[in-house]
Amino acid sequence: MPSYKAPLRDTQFILNEVINIDRYASLPGFSDATPDLVSAILEEGAKFVEEVTQPLNLSGDEQGCVRHPDGSVTTPTGFKAAYDQLVEAGWGGLAADPAYGGQGLPHVIANAFEEFMISANMAFTMYIGLTQGAIAAITAVGSEDQKSTFIPRMVAGSWSGTMNLTEPHCGTDLGLLRTRAEPHADGSFRITGTKIFISSGEHDLTENIIHLVLAKMPDSPDTVRGISLFIVPKFLVNADGSLGERNTVSCGSLEEKMGIHGNSTCVMNYDGATGYLIGERDKGMRAMFVMMNAARLGVGLQGLAQSEVSYQNAVAYAQDRLQGRSLTGPKNKAGQADPIIVHPDVRRMLMNAKAFNEGARALALWGALQVDLTHMAATEEERQEADDLIGLLTPVIKGYFTDKGYENATNAQQCLGGHGYIREWGLEQFVRDARIAMIYEGTNGIQALDLVGRKLASNGGRALRTYVGKIKSYIDTHRDTQGMGEFVQPLEAALDDLQKSTSWLMANAMTNADNAGAASMPYLYLMGLVSLGFMWAQIAEAALHGLAGGATDTNFYSNKLRTGRYFFSHMLPETAIHRIRIQAGSKTLMEMDAQAF
Repeated sequence: MPSYKAPLRDTQFILNEVINIDRYASLPGFSDATPDLVSAILEEGAKFVEEVTQPLNLSGDEQGCVRHPDGSVTTPTGFKAAYDQLVEAGWGGLAADPAYGGQGLPHVIANAFEEFMISANMAFTMYIGLTQGAIAAITAVGSEDQKSTFIPRMVAGSWSGTMNLTEPHCGTDLGLLRTRAEPHADGSFRITGTKIFISSGEHDLTENIIHLVLAKMPDSPDTVRGISLFIVPKFLVNADGSLGERNTVSCGSLEEKMGIHGNSTCVMNYDGATGYLIGERDKGMRAMFVMMNAARLGVGLQGLAQSEVSYQNAVAYAQDRLQGRSLTGPKNKAGQADPIIVHPDVRRMLMNAKAFNEGARALALWGALQVDLTHMAATEEERQEADDLIGLLTPVIKGYFTDKGYENATNAQQCLGGHGYIREWGLEQFVRDARIAMIYEGTNGIQALDLVGRKLASNGGRALRTYVGKIKSYIDTHRDTQGMGEFVQPLEAALDDLQKSTSWLMANAMTNADNAGAASMPYLYLMGLVSLGFMWAQIAEAALHGLAGGATDTNFYSNKLRTGRYFFSHMLPETAIHRIRIQAGSKTLMEMDAQAF
């Protein structure tokens, strides 16, 4: 049976010694996030996921959700009880505004707990994650009445939320959507249309589901510029906040999926359902992007989380499974064979995952900190800088993390050999669950185009200049620091690959847009590697400080340095390959006629 232990020590190390959240103690929310409180929260969170939600992961996958003739959906056995425990403990409101019943802690703390949740049970966590995104959208563009009506109950967990974009004939190109919103005399709208791939669209966990739906009004442009956003509740809400009659929105069917079987992915039918405009008319995409950007960071976390749980199970197997002898002589001399962890190729797969997981965890938490600083930093300049940085890195975190997460999950499966292909060991589920993260919330190819086509040029390239400046400053500061040369020198070389690739794009993408498209994915990978290198340099610095400071846990810090050396020697050099691919341009990619494929 698969298992999972939350990476508590590593998470606390990153929070307290790498990004040093205590430096922000003067900011709202951070003053309450003392090391002792954060430690207690994460320890209790780890206990919750290990004891309550992780045991439901395999059974939830096997059982799946069930749609009944009346259109209602039942989640797998145990999900409802686990959700009730989560609500009772207040886990869904860690970072929510206290004005709406939340605990007001920094987003970075909630992000750490969310990783634990996803690793333990990704399908279950999606019910909570989408609600958080819906709360963010309503907070950003909703009226005061909408905020007071919906957010407190969503924070409390008695109501949940969804995001309704995709239709049978359109996915990324939302200008093609056909769902219509007819104005009604009372100021509401009648929403008619069909949405597909709606995660958590119908279920039995909450008493109401608040759907955020993109639709077009009759007199709006029939393009992406004519899309508005609407709140469409499953049950209408009375003036006093109580639930009224059932709205005419229903689950037409459940999608038969490759993975995440425990989450109800629905075809949603809107048959003149009552909806309420949220934000400005024809500005729905702007409002929805608030939710989508939050969701993209959450999906990036899914890539890390599935990589982590896959890695943990592969390590346990590799340390136990006896097969063959070490190339340098027997290590298990009392037995007939050595554990397979002695074999270099098994170690290659495990080290790739370990180095990715620990670097990506640091980048995810540093990114979550930027989300906090966007809202809470002391000056407008600091808030703008944080917003620029997280905007630039959102497609990287989503795209790079999920591609590598899936790769690491399949490599972990490979470590188990034939057992990795068998359901009871859990690895085949991790692979199936990880695969969707590369697709939804904008495929990774779309993330790469967003990075190259929009984020690099935004505000005259201000975000990239800021980010490169931060990395350069770090390199210059630590170039001669004792013990840091082996980490900052390869980082400097990788940054040079990024800068020269960027210059090539600036010179060649304007003359031929296909050059940008052809370069987009290797550029995303290049920036992902540089970003992990930036994190690993800081991890190494913190580990050196820990050892120099007489820490008792010397193995922890020493192993950080060993893993960092592996990343810089075996993984970061791939930036040179990506630079070559970028500068190869689009000619050989695009010259073949479509009919020749």
